[in-house]
Amino acid sequence: MTTVVSDVMTRNVVSVRKHAQFKEIALVMRARQLSAFPVLDSNDKVVGVVSEDDLLVKESYQAEHPGFLARRGDKAKAAALTAAELMTRPAITVRPEASVAEAARLMHTKHVKRLPVVGADGKLVGVVSRVDLLGVYDRPDDDIRTEILKRVIGTGFGLDSLAFQVRVVAGVVTIAGPVEREPVALSLLDAVREVDGVVAVRDRLSYPRS
Repeated sequence: MTTVVSDVMTRNVVSVRKHAQFKEIALVMRARQLSAFPVLDSNDKVVGVVSEDDLLVKESYQAEHPGFLARRGDKAKAAALTAAELMTRPAITVRPEASVAEAARLMHTKHVKRLPVVGADGKLVGVVSRVDLLGVYDRPDDDIRTEILKRVIGTGFGLDSLAFQVRVVAGVVTIAGPVEREPVALSLLDAVREVDGVVAVRDRLSYPRS
């Protein structure tokens, strides 16, 4: 079974409205020990994310360090007083039905540490962080092995699971067995990598290699 974002996300989310003031935002960050949180409009839709980096622009600008404000928009943020002026937009969000793997790829490509989770209506339903996603690696090795044999090899590829040897140690899968064609073998290995809790896959399959 594929773990989705709604399985691991935090549902009790700290957020601010667009009109929240700079000082209010800073106090919430310190009190809750958060480095960022979503900004909502009057309809509870996520319109951006405000982070400690956004707030620190003001401090850095006031310090008048040489070479500062090289990035476009820094001067405006330094003068900003509300969440709407400070926030980074548009917000990078993810849907609750997205897989953990999809969320991880999005975080990696966008270089973010957390993602607001929004429903079909754009309203906030949770937040998922890198730590939340790492929870899939707590899965027992026996559960991973069973899913590979039954769901992936048997159901997914219609192969005889008894013809394969699957060993899982600390999330590292070693898979051996006969496959008729190389494209099928490569697809099978990809499917095994997508199984929740798999850290790495060692290919011991037997197939004609091009």
